[in-house]
Order: sequence, then structure tokens, then C-alpha cells
Amino acid sequence: MSNIILIGMPGAGKSTVGVLLAKSLKRAFLDTDLLIQAREDQVLCDIIQERGIEEFLDLEELIIREIVVQDTVIATGGSVVYRPAAMAHLQRLGCLVYLNLPLAAIAQRITNIQTRGIAMPPGQSLEALYAERQSLYRHYADLTIETTGMTAEETTTNLTRMLTKCR
Repeated sequence: MSNIILIGMPGAGKSTVGVLLAKSLKRAFLDTDLLIQAREDQVLCDIIQERGIEEFLDLEELIIREIVVQDTVIATGGSVVYRPAAMAHLQRLGCLVYLNLPLAAIAQRITNIQTRGIAMPPGQSLEALYAERQSLYRHYADLTIETTGMTAEETTTNLTRMLTKCR
């Protein structure tokens, strides 16, 4: 297992847990949302607003497919699961870990839904987005960790124990 790739909903803690996990495992850390922002010199919400969701997803896929790293913890954007080619590339790179957090907890954490840069059509509710993505996360995950009621540190500790089950 070369890389550990975190997938899940916005607000699930992928970036926070990713940094802690990278530190504890003495690995590099990569956040794909930050790669997109750096490449485009724009924040995600501006990219989505100006170009639309489909173009954003195409850009995300392009950037994901260019990643070539080893011994790295990668935090992905929540929308990465919409592009099978991006997910196939991530599967080749390492172990995909789904950070699962119930909708109620996601809703509490995401207070800035309009400015966060979430790839969702205007008028779609967070509930509908959550329902739409759950099966995709589960489909691609090598491991699923239930993070309900856990701090980022507890999630990291539990995940570290679970990683022995990764291919």
C-alpha cells in the first residue's frame, strides 16, 4: 500500500484527518482541492460558478489523473467519485478510505455551503447530495471508517489500526 486516499462528503474531515494521518505515518500530504485552486489561481466556488459543475468535474478529473506520488496521504474533493477515470487512477495509486459521517453531522459542519466550493446544482439540497453520493463512496472504498462522534485524532488512531486491511 503506497498511498492512502481519503474520500467522502464535504465536511467529513478528509483534509483534517489527512494531515494528522500523514504526520503520524511520517508521510507526505496532498489535498486535491488545493491542487485545483493553485493550478487555476481561483477558489473552488469561483471555478464552479464561472465554469459550471461539469467543467469543474472535468478539471478535477484531469488534475487527479496527473497525480504521481508514493507514500502520501491524499485528501480528495467530495465530488471526485463522479468521474470513473479519476477513481480508477486513484485505485491504482493506493488504498481508498471512505470517511463516513452521518448527514446531520455534515450539515452541522458545513455552515458555508454557498462559498465552500461544493459541486452541486443550484437548488439541490445537502440531503439529496448526500443520498446521491453515498453509494458511490461505498462502491469505490477499500475501507470505510465510521467517524460518528469521533474527533479527528480518534478517527486517525482508528484508521491507523484499520490500514492493515488495505491491499
